[in-house]
Amino acid sequence: MDKLGSIKAFTKVVEHGNFSEAGRELRLSRSAVSKYVIELERELGVQLLNRTTRSVSPTDNGRAYYQRCVAILADLEEADMAVTQAQVEPRGLLRVNAPMSFGTLHLGKAVADFMTRFPELVIQIVLGDHFVDPVQEGFDVTLRIAGLASSSLIARRIVPARRVLCAAPAYLAERGAPRHPNDLRGHACLTYDHLATGTQWKLSGADGDHWIQVDWNLCANNGEVLRDAAVAGHGIALLPTFLVGPDLQSGRLVTVLDGYAAPDLTLYAIYPPTRHLSVKVRLFIDFLVERFGNNPVWDRAGGDG
Repeated sequence: MDKLGSIKAFTKVVEHGNFSEAGRELRLSRSAVSKYVIELERELGVQLLNRTTRSVSPTDNGRAYYQRCVAILADLEEADMAVTQAQVEPRGLLRVNAPMSFGTLHLGKAVADFMTRFPELVIQIVLGDHFVDPVQEGFDVTLRIAGLASSSLIARRIVPARRVLCAAPAYLAERGAPRHPNDLRGHACLTYDHLATGTQWKLSGADGDHWIQVDWNLCANNGEVLRDAAVAGHGIALLPTFLVGPDLQSGRLVTVLDGYAAPDLTLYAIYPPTRHLSVKVRLFIDFLVERFGNNPVWDRAGGDG
């Protein structure tokens, strides 16, 4: 009996719910897959599958055995990769999804350098600020800036995304600088459409947390649009330093309410759960961590204002 072949056939039947689909994935006939499973059941002395004319489903014993088989196959694949990956030059297609502003301002240069280091890779970058399902849309890596919620996906921290309240000196000269978060209610505010809290800004300081429902005169789903409006003197914006760092350094924007901070956000690399990472994904994520790190260049360059 080919025990490994039988285990592979059994797991695929459970995953697909029929012998024909399992056979197509394994490139075996339906009868060959069925024979593998029957031999496995005969050796174990238990029924693993409930069979009807329309569907196949695991028995209680089958479900328990399936979980153990999946772990065994993953361990075997991981062992195979451990002895081969070190010798493999990454190649093939790497599909990456990333936020629009971070992508245009910082990721593009990083990817160009990564391609120089690994010329056998072909990379597809898709930029956008809307939510995507990485598995459904076939991305190897998805970069997200967020406070990470619970998820079945695996996330690795790349770099902090610190946010500041900022405005043009001309705006503050005309309207005055807020001294307390409550003062924002009397100001024109520039808000980000995809913010999880909507048009409420949470700011925390020595006197506790403050939730401010701001009055906005511009709401956009792109941070660069809000930055341009802030530089032009149209209001106060809550924006990440990776976006406004050069403006703060040059004086085009200045920070306000420095004694208060918005909740921390982080740039994460997110990928589907597996027992191991492919070479190309692992190298790309390692490269991003090395490139941006915990003390990013946009903060070193004067993002503190």
